Amino acid sequence: MGRLAGFKYRDIAKKLKKHGFEFYRQAAGSHEIWYNKSCNLYTTIPNHSGDMPEGTLRAILKQANISVEEFLAK
Repeated sequence: MGRLAGFKYRDIAKKLKKHGFEFYRQAAGSHEIWYNKSCNLYTTIPNHSGDMPEGTLRAILKQANISVEEFLAK
């Protein structure tokens, strides 16, 4: 398991808020669109129970232009 293993939706949402993202709108199914006004960036987050797969979290961070180190630091 890597450094990004074991994060739940709630943990990820809290960390994205610290990086300036806020809930924008509901997307298809259980997915949500989050938006950072200062950077003009969008990211899609699945709102599922249980831990987020590490690859999915890496894709979210890539969309949000947040490095793994920045994400883990806040």
